[in-house]
Amino acid sequence: MDLPMNHHAQPAGFGAPAGDLASGTAGQFITCTLDAAEFGIDIMAVREIKGWTETTAIPHAPSWIRGVINLRGVIVPILDLRARFGMAATAATPMHVVVIIQTGTRLAGLLVDAVSDIIAVAPGEVRPVPEMGAQAPECLLSGLVPLERGMVALVSLDALLNFGEDILAAPAPMNA
Repeated sequence: MDLPMNHHAQPAGFGAPAGDLASGTAGQFITCTLDAAEFGIDIMAVREIKGWTETTAIPHAPSWIRGVINLRGVIVPILDLRARFGMAATAATPMHVVVIIQTGTRLAGLLVDAVSDIIAVAPGEVRPVPEMGAQAPECLLSGLVPLERGMVALVSLDALLNFGEDILAAPAPMNA
């Protein structure tokens, strides 16, 4: 079942306006799960939430791009968020969910296990992501929010969708 989201409407019970999310400091986030981990997606970027449907594979795409779907005449790439974060690829079932997001002119779908909640985050609640090393996905996160139920990692959608240059760029030859 598709659940269209009106990005101008405030969800019931959440009166705080969304803040400047480019700095990852405040706003409202839709939380989604990947295994036991919880991730927050800027609610202002969410266009709709829909059930999983099979994708059309794109040759030579990275393993974390599942393929594309036709969403009312628009071709949308679907990213496996679990694989993008360096986890095992999702074995997608009808119980999985695709969160359609838009940042600037880029539109994409994020394959997640489930959408669980909407949280309002004040500027002082966001903690920096510790540096874990060159191969770690912390560059794909904009901050961490400690909650009673556990930590929510805020997804940096700009970094997540900024994959074109990395994919298309050929490795530079090594000089001896």
